[in-house]
Amino acid sequence: MKIKVIEILGESRLDKYLSDTTELSRSQVQKLIKLDKILINGELAKSKTKIELDDVIELDYIDNNDSSNIVAQEMELDIIYEDEDLLIVNKPSGLVVHPAPGHYTDTLVNGLLFYSKSLSNINGDFRPGIVHRIDKDTSGLLLIAKNNKSHEILSLQLQDKTLFRQYLAIVHGEIEEEEGEIIAPIGRDPKNRKKMAITPRNSKYAKTDFKVIERLENYTVVECRLETGRTHQIRVHFHFINYPVVGDITYGPKKTIDTLGQALHAYKLGFIHPTTGEYMEFEATPPEEFNKTLELIRG
Repeated sequence: MKIKVIEILGESRLDKYLSDTTELSRSQVQKLIKLDKILINGELAKSKTKIELDDVIELDYIDNNDSSNIVAQEMELDIIYEDEDLLIVNKPSGLVVHPAPGHYTDTLVNGLLFYSKSLSNINGDFRPGIVHRIDKDTSGLLLIAKNNKSHEILSLQLQDKTLFRQYLAIVHGEIEEEEGEIIAPIGRDPKNRKKMAITPRNSKYAKTDFKVIERLENYTVVECRLETGRTHQIRVHFHFINYPVVGDITYGPKKTIDTLGQALHAYKLGFIHPTTGEYMEFEATPPEEFNKTLELIRG
């Protein structure tokens, strides 16, 4: 398995990073290190080794559920743009972006493998072409790289914040401000490793800008722009300021509107084309379930 570090969320020690981002436990990682089965940038790793952005980690181990189980699947993909270097997909809510141990089918990657024979492999077999991700129950635009050169350039834009991402969200509560920013560090929830939280421990700077689009009784429609790209960022940030995203069963209230996933849609994406140098911007209208939720709230 080969992994390129494109984001460090939390502790940067190698064994901790791999236990957070792969199916391996910390003890399994440490055992592999002792057996000289892990390389960083071509050199043998140590448990206390600190990883950095753009590091390439190579793991030599046999996984009983390895990537050979990842197969191409025919599925209907909403491709809104494509050229020799990249493609833009409008992902529906409910579709997982890439396979993971124990879940090798019915993901966007399975569909992409069927659709295109040309996808970057910079992120390994589990995430071919995937430059950035959105949650399973979030809909909207995803940028897919078709070769490694494009992937490298687009990943750099993601890091230096020149890759523009904007979302629409429906949140509980009536936000008084016209616009604002949420700056709060995000890391793994110390009480539940499957969740993220605002925490000073092993966290990373995170910033979300927002603007109110529409106020409704007990709800607000907001436009959000990501200044950073932390896991579950919008959901965690709006939960933190007590305006959780509608339909979010992880961070929202127990009593929320029954939607197909959270009412969160990645509707705008902008970037500089890796070959032409041209700025490109794309929009995707919210899906039917988002609009139905909005109609229900409007009454």
